[in-house]
Formats: sequence, C-alpha cells, structure tokens
Amino acid sequence: MNTGVTLSAAQARRIALAAQGFAEPRPLAPSARHFRKTVERLGVVQVDSVNVVTRTHYLPKFSRLGDYDRDILESEAWGRKPSLFEYWGHEASLMPVQNQPLFRWRMARAEAGDGIWKGIARFARERRDYIDGILEEIERRGPVTGGDFATGPRGAPGWWSWSEGKRALEWLFWTGQITTKTRRSFERVYDLTERVLPGAVINTPTPTEADAQRELVRISARAMGVATETDLRDYFRLGVADTKLRIAELVEAGELLPATVKGWGKPAWLWPAAKIPRRIHARALLSPFDNLIWFRERTERIFGVRIRLEIYTPAHKREHGYYVLPFLEGEAITARVDLKSDRKGGVLLVQAAWREADATAGTPAALAAELKLMAGWLGLERVEVVGKGDLAQALAKVL
Repeated sequence: MNTGVTLSAAQARRIALAAQGFAEPRPLAPSARHFRKTVERLGVVQVDSVNVVTRTHYLPKFSRLGDYDRDILESEAWGRKPSLFEYWGHEASLMPVQNQPLFRWRMARAEAGDGIWKGIARFARERRDYIDGILEEIERRGPVTGGDFATGPRGAPGWWSWSEGKRALEWLFWTGQITTKTRRSFERVYDLTERVLPGAVINTPTPTEADAQRELVRISARAMGVATETDLRDYFRLGVADTKLRIAELVEAGELLPATVKGWGKPAWLWPAAKIPRRIHARALLSPFDNLIWFRERTERIFGVRIRLEIYTPAHKREHGYYVLPFLEGEAITARVDLKSDRKGGVLLVQAAWREADATAGTPAALAAELKLMAGWLGLERVEVVGKGDLAQALAKVL
C-alpha cells in the first residue's frame, strides 16, 4: 500500500505551474495545434462576458502561448468543425468536444431538477409544454438566439428578467438538448446538439455517473498536478460526496497518490505522472478567471497571495482595481495590474500597478515587456500608466 509522498511548498508550486503549462517555453509561432494542446492540458476554460481588456476565454492561451491569433479560438469553439463545446464545466466553459459525454450525467440531473438554478428548475416544471414547443421550433427553423423569443422590454440583469423564451433556452442548454453553435456579439446562437457536435461524439455511449466523474477527477488532477479534495472538487464543480468517492476509488487503483505538502495543512493527492521541474521561468499576465488562480483558497495556499475579484465591489472600496491581472514572474506572483483596453485610442491603460512581496528589482522591466506583448496581441499601439499603485512610477519609467 502506498503511504504517500511528502513535498515542500516550493515543489508543490512548481508541480502546479508545470501541470498548467508554465514550465515550457512559448512557441515562436503559436498554431491551432498549440492551442488545442493547451486546452486539452487545462481540460476547461471559463467563459465570461467582461470585455474591459478582452473576454477572459482568450486570455489563458495568451498567458501560456503568447501572441497567438485569436481567430483560432473562434474557429475551434464556433467554427465549422469545432474542437470545443460550451457547457457548465467550471461555470460557463469551453471544453474539448470529446469530453461532452462526461457531462451527460449533469445534463440528466438538470432535467430532473437537480444541480440547476432553482428558478429555472421551477420554470421547467411549470412550463414544460412551452419548452417542448421551443425545442420543436428550433428543430424546424434552425439556429436561434434568446432575442428570437424576447417579449416586452428588457429588464434589469438577472435570470428573473429574462423572457420565457430565454429561460426555456437556458433549460434546454443545461439539459444538453441544445448547445452553442456560434456567438454574435457574445450572445449565444443555439441549435440542436446533434446538429452542432460531431457524429462521433453524439454516438459515443454515455458513461455511468461514476465513470464520468472519475474521468473528470483524473482530468482535474492532471491539470493541477497536486491538489486537495476541495481543489479537485472545484475544478469541475463536483459534489462533495461524489468527489470523496471518486478520489477514494482512484487512490485504491493507484491513479492518485496520497501526498503531504508542507504548509498546506490538509491532505493532498499527487498525479503520478506530474513533473517537478527544478525551476520555472514563466512570465505571464493572468486573467482573474485563469485556471491557475480561479480557486482563491488554492491560490493563497500556493503563492501566498490573496486574490479577490473586485468587479462587483463599489469603486471606492476596491483595493487594487476593477479588472486586475496578477503577474506571474518565474515561480511567484510578483505584481498585479488593473488594465483596460482603450480601443479607440489604441492604448492599453494601466489604471493601477501594485507590488507583491516577491517582487524584485527586475519586476518592472519584466512586467513592462509582458504588457507590451499583450498590447500588440490586442492590436493596441502602446501601453500607458495612468493610475495609482506602489509599482506605477517604476513601471511608467521602464515603459
């Protein structure tokens, strides 16, 4: 019986960075193949509508690949032969299309009213005939948007202000009967799932809940390298009881190794094939929704940095800014910057720049180089520091 391994905090951090793709040099000319490999490694990429810099699903690939063509994502997610599909993975997400069968148990639970927003579940119980009519309409007319079924004036944000047609579409999406064919100005365009996904995926037998969840835990463990139970559960938002069972089964099978990480204060599990590089030489601006840092408890445990999303915090109460990207330098988060794309002016605005405890004398120059790379990738002409922060003056000087 395996008694487990003991890792230092530094080893665990390097394992996590390598598992997420930060131990490898960026390709000189990032291609669609590099893009697909990156998504396959991550297993899931969160989708979000906030466009103050660029929408978050574009950013994790930039962090790992550098100046890749964003049209690659458009093609892989919503092109004629997509390699990705949209569903509720870690929140709304893009995932490798071959993994769609792994979520059919979640779709079945949603149809039964479990694991779905209560308001949508109640609407489905009360208006099933209406929903069935919407599905028949899609089958007859082809791709649709929520706007095709809008009734009355638009209300305040929130599902309760949606039209009945929008609620019906959301329920059909959650239950897997329709999926995203493409997006127009970020609005989903839905069609029947069997008309969007490849036939090979549609015809793949549906795994049992246990088999599917085990595979999702495998994907999570491989993507994180070393992880606690809560880390593994959060990656695909699995249930507590389900996660405990799947971990126990994988440990019994030798597919997860019990591990103790010094300073973590809780049990962990190591992916057996995880690499432990001697050093990491990464340099990357991280979306606040990046897989590496999206679970704030894990981020603080690994990097010793407290990251909070302040988008919904009143402006006068924000500590670091509205859309703040931590800066990964080497093996540490050394700074964070509040960024905004001024598309009309052709400028990437640094509205605030802050040092972290691990910042060095070289941090301003390293950060400036990454900001210039990002500006070029976004089609902006220059970077300009216009805000506050204890790193702002040094950064402006380097720029």
